[in-house]
Amino acid sequence: MTKPKIFDGQEKREMTDSEYEQWLADADEAAAQAAAQAAKVATRQAVLDKLDKLGLTADEAAALFG
Repeated sequence: MTKPKIFDGQEKREMTDSEYEQWLADADEAAAQAAAQAAKVATRQAVLDKLDKLGLTADEAAALFG
C-alpha cells in the first residue's frame, strides 16, 4: 500500500514510516473522540426525552438537581 503524500514546505513527498504511523494514530484518536462525543450527545438526548415524558423542561430539571 502506498502512503499518503505530504508537502513538507519544499516538496511533495511520500510520508516516512514514522510519519505514517503517527498519522494513523492521530486518525484513530480523532475517530475515538468523535464516537465519544456522539455517545455523549445521544445520552443527553435520551435524558431530555425522558424529562419531556415527565413534563419537565431542561431548566426545571437543572433547578431540581442543581
